[in-house]
Amino acid sequence: MNATDLRLYHAAGSPNSRRVRIYLAEKGISMPMIPVDLGAKEQFSDAYAAVNPRRVVPTLVLGDGTSIGEVPAIWRYLEEANPSPPLLGGDPREKALIQMWERRMELEGFAAVMETVRNRAEGLKGRAISGPHGYEQIPALVERGKQRVADFHVDLEALLATRKFVASERFSVADITALVTIDFATKALEMGIPLENAATRQWYDKVSARPSMAA
Repeated sequence: MNATDLRLYHAAGSPNSRRVRIYLAEKGISMPMIPVDLGAKEQFSDAYAAVNPRRVVPTLVLGDGTSIGEVPAIWRYLEEANPSPPLLGGDPREKALIQMWERRMELEGFAAVMETVRNRAEGLKGRAISGPHGYEQIPALVERGKQRVADFHVDLEALLATRKFVASERFSVADITALVTIDFATKALEMGIPLENAATRQWYDKVSARPSMAA
């Protein structure tokens, strides 16, 4: 893979963009990074809509002009083109387990934080769901979302009490999503790791010390 033929549209404050930046850093892949100013609503410009009609970040653009949106799809392309180190797994068993646990981190953690934030933030009125269409906020989802985040912390603690990393005995994209979720919840909702969650804290300290986490 010639990374100079690729470019990544991203936003500095976007948790999804961060998931891809961490992955790139772990792989040692460098490519042109094109910032999209979400505060200025640049994602809704005609120019960016031509890159990603869903009007979200990140988007990976290939040398032939193909656009790939959605974090797991971007990871998949990059992993197939640059398989070492295998962050999506080595053999079929490990690949399936990593995909399963990463999906759970996204659905049970990341999505819960996103739902809570988008349904309560003043600046996201009329934008409760990301994408090209406008949706009104539902205040009742905020309290439910906070409960989902609290449950995520409980479940993650139980999981990490049994293993070194989220999906297996080595670092993977499941750990990336879990850590970004925790940082997102801490910053946006002040719902960081509970003090009593010793296993999660040990894992978090170990993973957050990786150089890639500064990406």
